[in-house]
Amino acid sequence: MGFVVWTLAIVALLAILWTVSTVAKWFIKWTLFIIVCLFSACLPIPIMLLKPKDPRNALLPAAGLRIFCDLIGIKVRVEGIENIVRGTGSVVLINHQSQLDLLVLAHLWPIMDNCTVIAKKEVFYLQPFGLASWLWGTIFINRVKSKDAQDTVNQTGEIIRQRKARVLIFPEGTRNLGKPTLLPFKKGGFHLALASKVPLQPVAVSRYKFLKGYSFEGGNVVIKILPQISTERYGKDNIQELIDESYKVMSEGVDSVSAENNRANGLSNGKKAD
Repeated sequence: MGFVVWTLAIVALLAILWTVSTVAKWFIKWTLFIIVCLFSACLPIPIMLLKPKDPRNALLPAAGLRIFCDLIGIKVRVEGIENIVRGTGSVVLINHQSQLDLLVLAHLWPIMDNCTVIAKKEVFYLQPFGLASWLWGTIFINRVKSKDAQDTVNQTGEIIRQRKARVLIFPEGTRNLGKPTLLPFKKGGFHLALASKVPLQPVAVSRYKFLKGYSFEGGNVVIKILPQISTERYGKDNIQELIDESYKVMSEGVDSVSAENNRANGLSNGKKAD
């Protein structure tokens, strides 16, 4: 009886804080987001064990995350599905904004066959999440030893070719929320594309105008899959040209899709238009 009373009291307190405090709502939403991510990833592990390292194992966690974000008022629209590279693997470039980018992966995973991601080897030891990540085919690399990392890049390139896999990466390498421009791109994903001889698939995600400081309200997100960028005429000697071309395409894509999303929602510079 005491447990029930305490539970009800805590729920009531959280409900009050949610109503009266923007900071409390921010904290509660992010806490729930993390909990949902962990539970959605780990609860299906017994089912995932039936087919280890199968990308489809991530479909249940992805569905759970999509449902949760829909419940808290984040609506997502995916455009450009006709641009998805067919018949081969690809390296998928996505602009990186916050932890909420997991929702982007949750929407791309079901519509792009054979998806995978790359993570630091240490993530595998964060159990049971590490096991779940391994079961849906995450590629773990050792970022400390450059030789091992390069070997992994080569091995990953072979995996992409054989499985026609799609590696989803954030070329900026770090979160970039609220900034008007993208951060410079890291070279890793581009070396991977050259090693595997597959095209790049740029994906532009509208800026999260509803995430500011300690404000986490509902909002709309547009994910736009852009036409592929061929890597055929590029090599290690002119890889910077490939990076520059990709950066230009991604920057223009993010600016365009963000402006479109703002207009659709009556926003101007992140605020309601008069």
